[in-house]
Amino acid sequence: MKKLILAATTLVMALSACSDNKAPETVSTAEEKPQKAQKVVVYNWTEYIPADVLTAFTEETGIEVEYATYESNEAMFAKVKLLDGAGYDIVVPSTYFLEKMRKQDLLQPIDKSKLSNFANLDTDMLNKEYDPQNTYSVPYLWGSTSIAINADEVDADSITSWHDLWKPEFSGRLMIMDDLRDMFAMALKVAGKPLNTSSEADIKAGYEELKKLWPSIKVINSDSPKTPLIQGNVDLGVMWNGEAYMAQQEMGNVKFIYPQEGAVLWVDSFVIPKNAENVENAHKFIDFMLRAESGKAAIEELGYAAPNKASYALLDEELRNNTMIFPSSEDIAKGSFHQDLGEANLIYEKYWELLKAGK
Repeated sequence: MKKLILAATTLVMALSACSDNKAPETVSTAEEKPQKAQKVVVYNWTEYIPADVLTAFTEETGIEVEYATYESNEAMFAKVKLLDGAGYDIVVPSTYFLEKMRKQDLLQPIDKSKLSNFANLDTDMLNKEYDPQNTYSVPYLWGSTSIAINADEVDADSITSWHDLWKPEFSGRLMIMDDLRDMFAMALKVAGKPLNTSSEADIKAGYEELKKLWPSIKVINSDSPKTPLIQGNVDLGVMWNGEAYMAQQEMGNVKFIYPQEGAVLWVDSFVIPKNAENVENAHKFIDFMLRAESGKAAIEELGYAAPNKASYALLDEELRNNTMIFPSSEDIAKGSFHQDLGEANLIYEKYWELLKAGK
């Protein structure tokens, strides 16, 4: 990335005509202040924008991208809340945390008149309950949380349900993510409880199911869930589809299985925190990411679906038909989205911490 700092200093000297050889006097000194470097500060998930796209944005606009990462929506929200919507120009929350941030007045409206590529978006992905009229958000990528397996070690036909992860033969071979809502979603489905329940009794039932599963879990990883699978430390795991896709590119025989009870679906969107400093640059960044070529690069490299019709049209047929990236309409219909549960989130957090503490 390039960083351009321009500084100009002009010194005007005048010499007095005098007969006694006095030293010259400085008549005036004029100094221009250095121009501030243009930047945009992005707070995002790990490995979630191709490096080449960031480089292309800076080369074209001269705007440097400062990039920080987080491993969970909870960690992101805590940081943005602490800073009262300052410190970052772009954040990328998932649906239910977008809703939470909107309700807690942590976001500022997005000026769509500055987004020349907004029309590239699939209208089916707009105007959702978590942000009606997309006043505060622009969808970036969407995907699913489901089951990935190393098909050289696990028979794909043996996995059709979330329940299958509880089989004794998978003890010590399983990875999950440090994502409490996704992991509770799986457990709630196994317990026969609603995905977006606020009932402590229901949440506790999910907790009890996870307690049964806990001895089978070898690794908890949200930073790079694909890595334990690639390294052979685990044979199967609960992970995001893009992580499974990247693992497949590296190690070959990876399969991503949508359980019959339904996967967790999500949309991650660009938002601008309410006290962002570089708002104009944030809009330029979002618009650049809405280009067909930017979305295409994200899909091809990361394995997540971009809700961008123009990007989809550029993909080759094999990629468009890859159900790891683009689930079938049947699997989408079975899937569920998280909702913001207000104070009930604290109940989930309580039981998640109990699990991690071995209680």
